[in-house]
Amino acid sequence: MIVGVPTEVKPDEYRVGLMPVGVDLLIRDGHSVVVQSGAGLGIGFEDSAYENVGASIAKTADEVWAQADMIVKVKEPQPIEWPHMREGQVVFTYFHFAADRELTLACLDRKICAVAYETLEAPGLNGKPTLPLLTPMSEIAGRMATQEGAKYLERPQQGRGVLLGGVPGVEPGKVLVLGGGVVGTNAAKIASGMGADVIIMDIDLDRMRYLEDVMADNVTTIYSDPHAIRKYLRWADLVIGAVLLPGAKAPNLVTREDLKIMPEGAVIVDVSIDQGGCVETSRVTTHGQPTYIIDGVVHYCVGNMPGAVARTSTHALNNATIPWARRLAKVGPHEIASRDAGFAMAINCDDGRLLNRPVAEAHDLEVATA
Repeated sequence: MIVGVPTEVKPDEYRVGLMPVGVDLLIRDGHSVVVQSGAGLGIGFEDSAYENVGASIAKTADEVWAQADMIVKVKEPQPIEWPHMREGQVVFTYFHFAADRELTLACLDRKICAVAYETLEAPGLNGKPTLPLLTPMSEIAGRMATQEGAKYLERPQQGRGVLLGGVPGVEPGKVLVLGGGVVGTNAAKIASGMGADVIIMDIDLDRMRYLEDVMADNVTTIYSDPHAIRKYLRWADLVIGAVLLPGAKAPNLVTREDLKIMPEGAVIVDVSIDQGGCVETSRVTTHGQPTYIIDGVVHYCVGNMPGAVARTSTHALNNATIPWARRLAKVGPHEIASRDAGFAMAINCDDGRLLNRPVAEAHDLEVATA
């Protein structure tokens, strides 16, 4: 199989789909790999690092997409890339289809096999399914959410002027985390380590019992319902949206009306923005222009947060994706899906058929029955 690694074209995206070690392993497996010139520069890998392990270097994205049977990326194909996609080509990347109807229709029209990192499932230690290719980026985004929230609480950034950790004699900042999954847990961990008062809200009682056991004393769990959310929105300096319904559009837990009860200069970091956001007033922003203000509340809704720490993110992502990329290159997606129901969940569309029900529901489209 010929595997292609194009340079990411999303604004402020510095990650790369495969590091040289991944290319090396695929070539040792007997495959060919073509890498677009400059694809690894964002994390410090020159073209020579790929050439040294046997990759061929293509000058343009056109060459990569035209040659490759399978494309390995980081972010969803951008509109400029859609014409390159061709029937039967496997594209292995994050898609987040539920937040983007036009991307969904483009992938269906081009009849690619879209294998989405974010919906691939594997059994966890407790028997519950996990999302192993989403988890590393969720860990990073959760930790960054508190870091970015702390920055935008500063007065020069139009925030409240609150230091999350406080100082002796002055109360610490207050952080509300909506969702107790991987993102929320990591956000709370960093916030509590900074010395903030932290509340995590979730609807999974077993998960909250676990968090009560492992979190620091300055973290409290509260069952999530509309009344409780409004109560603690009045209290919070920083709100972190960390809600995930795998493959589906995130529910709106905070409405436009709710912003009126929040403190002036409070900050919302909506990590759920990749799946449409869990705040009604959220819209995707970029690292170049990360925030906007509505009703006195600062919104940070960057759609590729881990891209800012590209070196850490690429290493973490490749640790998770390379074994699957090798399996895909060896036997193809259909053979794996026939033996692995968790992997089958990753095939969101194939040969013009939409296979993911939550995506179909998000866009009022028909889902294929087989």
